[in-house]
Amino acid sequence: MIVVTGAAGFIGSNFVSALNEDGSTDIAICDFFESGEKWRNLAKTAFTQFIQPAELIVWLKQRSDIEAVIHMGAISATTALDGDLVMHTNFSLSLALLDFCTSAGVPLLYASSAAVYGDGSAGFEDSIAPADILKLRPLNLYGWSKRQFDFVVADRIARGRPMPPVCTGLRFFNVFGPNEYHKGSMMSIVAKIADPIQRGERITLFKSHRDGIADGDQRRDFIYVKDAVMASLGLLQNARTGIFNIGTGTARSFRELAEATFVAFGRQPAIDYIDMPEEIREKYQYFTQASTDNLRQAGYAAPFASLEDNVADYVRSYLGREDRYR
Repeated sequence: MIVVTGAAGFIGSNFVSALNEDGSTDIAICDFFESGEKWRNLAKTAFTQFIQPAELIVWLKQRSDIEAVIHMGAISATTALDGDLVMHTNFSLSLALLDFCTSAGVPLLYASSAAVYGDGSAGFEDSIAPADILKLRPLNLYGWSKRQFDFVVADRIARGRPMPPVCTGLRFFNVFGPNEYHKGSMMSIVAKIADPIQRGERITLFKSHRDGIADGDQRRDFIYVKDAVMASLGLLQNARTGIFNIGTGTARSFRELAEATFVAFGRQPAIDYIDMPEEIREKYQYFTQASTDNLRQAGYAAPFASLEDNVADYVRSYLGREDRYR
């Protein structure tokens, strides 16, 4: 049995879909469904167990058939402000899962984030050295909580302390794709502008507030969720312990991303630029780009499709249909 936490979320539900497509259906899902539409992210999937997050550790200790834990559960909003809640969810639960997987001899695959890199001044190298991790300066509470757990993993490895047989941290860059619709303001630009584009409306992007960078030319390493999940599962299958960037290695602009979305819907780009809210200007990342050397050296050789091709697939297979779910 494979356990997936955060299974009703964006990346978690895509893991469940990918496992199903690979023939795995003996899956235990763990998440909060609440009263919204998150259940739709799993409406087409097969699983055999459902566990509430508060019950997970006790439930795990009663099992002897766990093959792997894929830990995607987290408070992922970069605007989150409740430090106690974020640390309980993103750090303490992750630590409990690390301890369980260590004692039970179960592989652990967990979500870190490119948010640990902050403004990128310390680079985007996915080093496992504890000192290198401590040099990173996240710009928000979410990124800091992820950095702190990365440090625990790296510190235990460096000290030769007991660890799971495989422990793989995934520093996801800007992931977009199906099943992100419940995320509201945290959805990708592609998902946000799909409906306005289909209605024939103009869309807005943020102006640049940094010299030398044009409006809309803020750049990110955008990775399609299908690529992100396949790369992650490749690391698990290859039994690779470490912390790995999950990105394409190529930064593209928000303008290019928006233009690709217009083209995928068969419309001419119509973009206006608005001032960035003052409260986020000082913490805004103008550039992210994953170093993929470690990922490739770990044996994952599959190429990443172009941004344009992946946006086209997202539009053709999901956003342009009545049923947008994977």
